[in-house]
Amino acid sequence: MKKLLSILLAGAMALSLAACGGDAGTSTSQPASGSVSTGAATSGEATTGGIPKDQIKVGVIHLSDPAEGSGYTYTHDQGIIGMQKNLGLSDDQIVRKISVDDTDAAAVETAITECIEEGCNIIFATSWGYMDTCEALAEEYPDVIFSHGTGYKSNDTNFNNYFGRIYQARYLSGIVAGMKTQSNKIGYVAAMGQENGEVTSGCNAFAMGVASVNPDAQVYVSVTNSWFDPEGEKQAAERLIAEGCDVIGQHCDTPNPQTAAEEHGVWGVGYNSDMTKDAPGATLTSVMWDWSVYYTKAVQNVIDGTWVAGEKVDNYFGDMADGLVVLGEFNTDLVTEDMIAKVEEVKAKIVSGEWDVFDGVTELKDNEGNTHTLEGADYGSCNWYYENVNVL
Repeated sequence: MKKLLSILLAGAMALSLAACGGDAGTSTSQPASGSVSTGAATSGEATTGGIPKDQIKVGVIHLSDPAEGSGYTYTHDQGIIGMQKNLGLSDDQIVRKISVDDTDAAAVETAITECIEEGCNIIFATSWGYMDTCEALAEEYPDVIFSHGTGYKSNDTNFNNYFGRIYQARYLSGIVAGMKTQSNKIGYVAAMGQENGEVTSGCNAFAMGVASVNPDAQVYVSVTNSWFDPEGEKQAAERLIAEGCDVIGQHCDTPNPQTAAEEHGVWGVGYNSDMTKDAPGATLTSVMWDWSVYYTKAVQNVIDGTWVAGEKVDNYFGDMADGLVVLGEFNTDLVTEDMIAKVEEVKAKIVSGEWDVFDGVTELKDNEGNTHTLEGADYGSCNWYYENVNVL
């Protein structure tokens, strides 16, 4: 069945190529960090042939249900909705598979294969654990584009990864937390442990932001070992609060650390979406994504036939400057003008390119006394904690 489906897809793509006048092939070009190629391919670059906008079909694989109204999956789906609005696609051009457990390879394969069978030309797989299945299916279905959120794998033609410099906003939120704390103990609920560079680099950026304004403060990490664990996330926050932490940051999916902070009379920094609505008495600000920035560019490239193949096919690493990474609005009932002014001062340097959290030659000291140097695009290699970080 899969081989037959692949043959049918190849035939459909060939018709599309003929209709649009495109040629298939490869290229050695690599797009700049933070962007997806958006214009016509230059000489020597090959592209897909393009697909008429009214014929494009987009699949998205979600870890949980966007109807939860907050957090990771909700934010990705808002990005899909934004892309749909920006490009003028109809509802039947979007295929969603929700609550697909990224630790269940069979369930992931089923969800993605269903998208292919429903005619999707590009599939966004939004969670880390979907990566290996995307890699395998991209080889099996060369005429479908697989775009994987987070992770690090890609191929030369139809499988890429996308993420961004979320640590930029995390650093800024650390400034707020460092200026807000009264106990000098700040908590951080982490989905994964020290071995995961995505989570650890974000924690370190947050801790560095704290240290930049409050060298006496310490950051305490509680790990859930799950990308999505509503009850575990709440329990982790409560452990941190019991240790005396009076600001709770997070790299996890739900607003439960923020609601726990509000229940216990402390403060917090949300993640993914604006969590002020979930915990208005606690959330100072939120570290956020605007995924529509990437989704719009990626789908437009497929429509235009400018999805360029090469040694690394259109891997995307966005930032605050292009709008992918955002620090949410401040809760002015809880955040002072001095805090806002300090954040805006540092933010201006980041957005202008004058300074970035991990770029440059500054040696960073970890909590075991070792020194490290990181470059922003290589944050995933970060498997150590900054000097003011403690693990519960």
